[in-house]
Amino acid sequence: MLKKQICKVLSIILVGTTLLGACSKKEEEKKVLVMGTSADYAPFEYVDTANGEKIVGIDVEIAENIAEELGYELKIKDMDFNSLIPALKSDKIDFAIAGMNATEKRKKTVDFTDTYYVASNFIMSHEGHITKLEDLKGKTVGVQLGSVQEEYAKELEKEYGIKIEARNRVSDAVQELKAERVDAVIIEDSVSTGYLEKNSDLKGFKIEGDTAEGYAIALKKNSELTKEFNEALKNLEESGELKQIFEKYFNK
Repeated sequence: MLKKQICKVLSIILVGTTLLGACSKKEEEKKVLVMGTSADYAPFEYVDTANGEKIVGIDVEIAENIAEELGYELKIKDMDFNSLIPALKSDKIDFAIAGMNATEKRKKTVDFTDTYYVASNFIMSHEGHITKLEDLKGKTVGVQLGSVQEEYAKELEKEYGIKIEARNRVSDAVQELKAERVDAVIIEDSVSTGYLEKNSDLKGFKIEGDTAEGYAIALKKNSELTKEFNEALKNLEESGELKQIFEKYFNK
């Protein structure tokens, strides 16, 4: 009789331990935040080939800091830029940070945090053949698919009759320029620096007075994380860490 009672108690303990383990596992799974990005946008997100396939950059460090402050483990998914919002809406990722401007069009489908950086558009050409907007008349211009530069190019199309060639990745558009399959590429000034330093045959100019809405982190519509992300971003800025992250990459 005593043996049966002991077995019964042990069974209850075993079941309880199993359930507790399952709950703990479920709790751990809840603590993972999946970040979506497009790792072709140095210095904001790019693959550090010197250290394997690790994705690094300004946006990555911002995301790591936010995840740490909020108590989450960070997992990064690399994809084409124009796939980020669809992935967010279909719950494949929890948030997207990829040098993404918080445009009014995007705000209709996703939430954005406060702005953490504002960039300007930059026109880059082979051997600097394009030195002003008027030089674009009748030219072929490369842009990243789904970017604000593509929208800007559509405005230039009306004014200067340019032909737009959109590519999934900025690096693809720049490669088209180097191969002289396009006459110019429109990217953001902060991103152009790396390409200009590595390619002496490329030149360009910033479009004065033209700034986008500003970079922000995209989250699912009505996400509870938006407020938490904003608080973490504010803390990052007030502590001076955000400035340090930018200086680390811009001063390389």
